[in-house]
Amino acid sequence: MTASHPLLVDVTGRRVVVVGGGPVAARRARGLLADGADVHVVAPALCEELADLVAAGAAGWQPREYATGDLDGAWLVHTATGDRRTDDAVAADAEAARTWCVRADDATASTAWTPAVARAGDVTVAVTAGGDPRRSRAVRAAVQGLLDAGALPVRRHRAGPGRVSLVGGGPGDPGLITTRGRRALAEADVVVVDRLAPRALLEELEAGVEVVEAGKAPHAHTLTQDEINRLLVERAQAGQRVVRLKGGDPFVLGRGGEELQACREAGVEVEVVPGVTSAIAVPAAAGVPVTHRHVARQVTIVSAHDAATDWETLARLQGTLVLLMGVARIGDHMDRLRAHGLDPATPVAVVEDGTLPTQRTTLGTVADIAARAAEVGVRNPAVVVVGRVAALAEVLGGVPAAAATP
Repeated sequence: MTASHPLLVDVTGRRVVVVGGGPVAARRARGLLADGADVHVVAPALCEELADLVAAGAAGWQPREYATGDLDGAWLVHTATGDRRTDDAVAADAEAARTWCVRADDATASTAWTPAVARAGDVTVAVTAGGDPRRSRAVRAAVQGLLDAGALPVRRHRAGPGRVSLVGGGPGDPGLITTRGRRALAEADVVVVDRLAPRALLEELEAGVEVVEAGKAPHAHTLTQDEINRLLVERAQAGQRVVRLKGGDPFVLGRGGEELQACREAGVEVEVVPGVTSAIAVPAAAGVPVTHRHVARQVTIVSAHDAATDWETLARLQGTLVLLMGVARIGDHMDRLRAHGLDPATPVAVVEDGTLPTQRTTLGTVADIAARAAEVGVRNPAVVVVGRVAALAEVLGGVPAAAATP
């Protein structure tokens, strides 16, 4: 292949002609339409995908063989007829009209080439490999994986529009954040972090990224929720990319909905990046599936520090009960459940520091878990699992019934 000059072009609203009606032409047309081009297809017949695009009004169609003049007004042409003579004629007319031509049949005869493209937000990486499309795709896939995982330096260094990403960091282990969450962190100018978010991720931030502590402990808030909402909005309006990094999932007892609403009301661009909730993942890490065939078919997740908790209803529910933020008053909670009819022999598991190297599981029953927790000094963060599945920690998690450590 001859030397080429890499260039990205804006095809938005510009006429692009695709000659050919088969699957290759369909792939080219689909990509062009995604980039906003005004696509016109010339072919006597269309494959199903192209026919659907034409029927939907997404692309125009000349239902005949190619003819000189079909490229009039075109900024770019793709030819993929499968017939060498036709593709030669299209390329010759494009050359005469000084229009770039991409040939599907012969890259060496093209005047333009379609690269394999990796995208992450507003970052675009185009890959060509000497006319070897398989090699291009392999390199693109590797680059895309790194972009998705936030492993490349994608943070913006020029001014641009701000935005907020509400990111669920997972239950504690930094490896359990999603790849989309990692990419958001790699793009961030400011990270507003909760106390229970995976703190090890902060060590991976690019130099110069500001970290704002917004942690909440019982009766001790670094920032109030209203202050957090204002901070997110103000920083985004100032043109910064803001990540609100939370533990677990932002919409599971994380006030993510309030923050989303504040951003939307202020006209700030905002996205939600779901996370792995500790209510499910922490029990799993201890060998406790919150649902299990023939044992539990439903799970109820409760914020156990809420004074309005309806313990009477919870005591009657079938399945598994997961209490978040409930360690400090675990004795009171068990007493209320028992007073409302829950069997005192119901198994209970308390999992501290779930998914971290310091994870510890304490097992007992509704009748004695408070005493066992006090004996070993159980502390937050911890997840309390009430129900028959808690006993599975002995079988699936290898936790002795009276043990305090895994």
